[in-house]
Amino acid sequence: MAAGVRPLRGLRVLCRLLLFLSQFCILSGGEQSQALAQSIKDPGPTRTFTVVPRAAESTEIPPYVMKCPSNGLCSRLPADCIDCTTNFSCIYGKPVTFDCAVKPSVTCVDQDFKSQKNFIINMTCRFCWQLPETDYECSNSTSCMTVSCPRQRYTANCTVRDHIHCLGNRTFPKMLHCNWTGGYKWSTALALSITLGGFGADRFYLGQWREGLGKLFSFGGLGIWTLIDVLLIGVGYVGPADGSLYI
Repeated sequence: MAAGVRPLRGLRVLCRLLLFLSQFCILSGGEQSQALAQSIKDPGPTRTFTVVPRAAESTEIPPYVMKCPSNGLCSRLPADCIDCTTNFSCIYGKPVTFDCAVKPSVTCVDQDFKSQKNFIINMTCRFCWQLPETDYECSNSTSCMTVSCPRQRYTANCTVRDHIHCLGNRTFPKMLHCNWTGGYKWSTALALSITLGGFGADRFYLGQWREGLGKLFSFGGLGIWTLIDVLLIGVGYVGPADGSLYI
C-alpha cells in the first residue's frame, strides 16, 4: 500500500512542477508581448526631414530679344538691345562716341565676326526730337483739315526708328501739319470739273453734295461756276470735303 502511494505523490509533484513552469512561461510571454505592443504604439521620438525644392531656372525670354537680330553687328543693334553710357554735355551737332554693352540674352559680333559684349558706337550729339523727319515715325490724324487757312496742325506721337541712336526719350510729342489723304485723286477731280462740271460731278466726287446739287440745278451757274471750279480745283484750292489731301 505504501509502495503504491509513493508513485502517486511523485506524479502529483511532477504535475505541480509542470503547472508552475507553464504559468511562468505564460507570464513571461505576456510581458514580452506587452513590451512589443508598447514599442509599436510608442515608437519614440521621430525625425522630420524638410525637403527644400530647387529654385526653378528661369527660361523666360526677355521681350526685347525679339527685336535683336542674332549674331549681327553690334553697332547695328537697335537701341532696345544695348545699354550705353551717354554724355549729355556733348557739343550739339558734333560727332561723339559712347561706350555700350549688349543686354543679357543678346549676341552680336564685330567687323571680324568675333563675339563681343562691349563696343563703341559713333553718333551725332543731338536729342531724339532734333532728328531729321526721316529718322522717326509719327502717328497720323484724320480729324484735322489739311485744306484750311491757316493750315492746321495736330499733336503727333513720334518714335525713333530702331537703328537710329540719339539722346533723351525715343518717344516724344511733336506738332505737325495735317497731312493725310482719303484717296481722292487731283487728276480725277480736275477731269470731272472740265467735262461734267456743269452737272456738279466734280463736287459730288469730292464729297461736297450741297455744292453739287447747286451746280446741277443751276446748270453750272450758267457756266460761270463751272469755269471758277476748274480754276479752283486746278490750283488745289478746292479739295475733298473730309479735309484730306489729294493723292
